[in-house]
Amino acid sequence: MTTQESIHSATPIDFNAIKNLIHNETAAVDKLILERLSSRVQLINEIGYYIISNGGKRVRPLLLFLTAKALGNASDHHITLAAVVEFLHTASLLHDDVIDEADLRRGRESANSVWGNAASVLVGDFLYSNAFQMMTRTNDVEVMDLISATVSTITEGEVLQLINCHNPDTSEAQYMDVIACKTATLFSTSAHLAALIAEATHEQKQGLIDYGLHLGMAFQLIDDALDYCSNTEELGKNLGADLAEGKPTLPLIYAMQNAHPDEGQIIVDAIKNGAGEAFSQVYAVVMKTDAIAYTIQRAEQQAATAIAALECLSDSIYKQALIDLAKFSVQRNH
Repeated sequence: MTTQESIHSATPIDFNAIKNLIHNETAAVDKLILERLSSRVQLINEIGYYIISNGGKRVRPLLLFLTAKALGNASDHHITLAAVVEFLHTASLLHDDVIDEADLRRGRESANSVWGNAASVLVGDFLYSNAFQMMTRTNDVEVMDLISATVSTITEGEVLQLINCHNPDTSEAQYMDVIACKTATLFSTSAHLAALIAEATHEQKQGLIDYGLHLGMAFQLIDDALDYCSNTEELGKNLGADLAEGKPTLPLIYAMQNAHPDEGQIIVDAIKNGAGEAFSQVYAVVMKTDAIAYTIQRAEQQAATAIAALECLSDSIYKQALIDLAKFSVQRNH
């Protein structure tokens, strides 16, 4: 049995059990987030609270705390940095929804649908500036350099995705580059920040950087698979949303490469036109070519690579939780 097969066939992971390991830290982060969202401008309060309180797994803060505890050195700075990464993530979601013209986020109307694009962008900027204010509390140049570089990389990923939109010639390598920058980098940074504050060894830092990167890749690959095999209620957004936006995700790239030319042309046309109404035809081609199975297989490979990177840590319940988090990344249905 391969490592990937063992992940796929493993006993289902209880995500709540992982979260319960850091219940107290999560409560402290939530408290700090609410404090930092406070503004004399009521609209900022409304939109900020709306998006922050709208569910979500809070995987990035979870990753940061589990890493810190696995290293045996969690501190108040970790609470601050967990709030920072959540603010960075939330700000990117606000901007994403404006760029994508999305109308759903986590099962509710997106902020831009409720308040408009301008307000959403500006509140996203408020969250970014708040995150930068909080990071200075650590008085750590390495931390500040890392967070600044991360925001730049995420933005580069957004621009790369914009360039690839409506481009059916996008390769799998180009797609992987986009998700590495746009999604996986903040996972990697979350683990890296915990390691910096905990004064981990160089070997541990590198291992945790790699773990976070591959974990983030696995999460995004599964997200892109779920766009074709979940449902709106579980997923929290409309099925086929990526197709409607003309995004050439891996299921589409693989299906185009392995379909009969006539069927592949259906996907080519849908990507070029951003034709969400062609979803049923595209879905049929995606399923016929086993593109979802291929995407899940690639996610399992990423999760297995993430788990292997944890050899840098001593055994503990927190290391096991990090292993379980990687397994959960490919087992989830939303």
